[in-house]
Amino acid sequence: MDLETVRTFVGIADTGQFREAAADLAVTQQAVSKRIAALERNLGVRLFTRTARGAELTIDGQAFLPHARELLRVAERAAASVRAGVRPLRVDVIASRVAATGLMRGFHRAHPGTDLDVVMLFDIETAVAAIRSGAIDASFRAVAVPGKPLPEDIESVRVLDEPLQLLTGPDHALATARSVTVAQLAGHRIWMPGIVPGTEWAAYYDDLVAEFGLTIEATGPNFGSDALLDTIADTPALATFMGEQTRLVWPAGHGLRRIPVTDPTPVYPHSLLWHRDNPHPALAALRAHLAATAGRQAGAGTWTPSWVAAR
Repeated sequence: MDLETVRTFVGIADTGQFREAAADLAVTQQAVSKRIAALERNLGVRLFTRTARGAELTIDGQAFLPHARELLRVAERAAASVRAGVRPLRVDVIASRVAATGLMRGFHRAHPGTDLDVVMLFDIETAVAAIRSGAIDASFRAVAVPGKPLPEDIESVRVLDEPLQLLTGPDHALATARSVTVAQLAGHRIWMPGIVPGTEWAAYYDDLVAEFGLTIEATGPNFGSDALLDTIADTPALATFMGEQTRLVWPAGHGLRRIPVTDPTPVYPHSLLWHRDNPHPALAALRAHLAATAGRQAGAGTWTPSWVAAR
């Protein structure tokens, strides 16, 4: 059913005049008459009776009027749900405890009036597809995986280079160190069951291993961060990597240590991805906020894979 025809019907019912409805709708009276004739043919009933005073609703017209008003209200709500500035900004942060979540929390504090939907998508292909379809507005990712360049309609900007830290239990050989060099990690077992082949973080750690001769084990099921922390705390032979801004809490009795890694410091590159034609005003505000507050870039004494996008 054509909404303009329904709007015309309601306009005539409210004014009682074809001529006044035409003026309100900025169309000719002939166009109004044609719309009502088409609507009556579609419904198979007469909606108005013409009188000397104008147009009066028939019994069928009176029955149709409340439903016509509801149709227009539903249409307006549908349009408002996606109108720029009304729909919440939807952003993928990958996981709840990583640096990207902290960046979004900072944005929310700076822009408390902005409606946000925070989602967590697993891999970069899913995130890019969601951006291109309009399911999300932006995603935080390491750009880009070797051999998988971003589509031309996807923009990205590097927003944060996050140093890696070594996490050990209290009895690990390096637990008392104030910092460790990458060379000192050679020969130590680094356990990271969350590494999944084909992901951007798997590509990152593959290059880290190849560059510095490290041993990273991804064996065993990934039962989540709590199980990882329990195992690291209880196993002197194991350590793991985590980002400097990863937020984890563990029992005091675990005695875990977060140790900076140096010479060079491996940094994990976080970029924001979005569609170049996305007009959401909050997306522009997010980009400006990140440019002003989060833009620490890798410099001398740091390492990132050669494939990481610089832009």
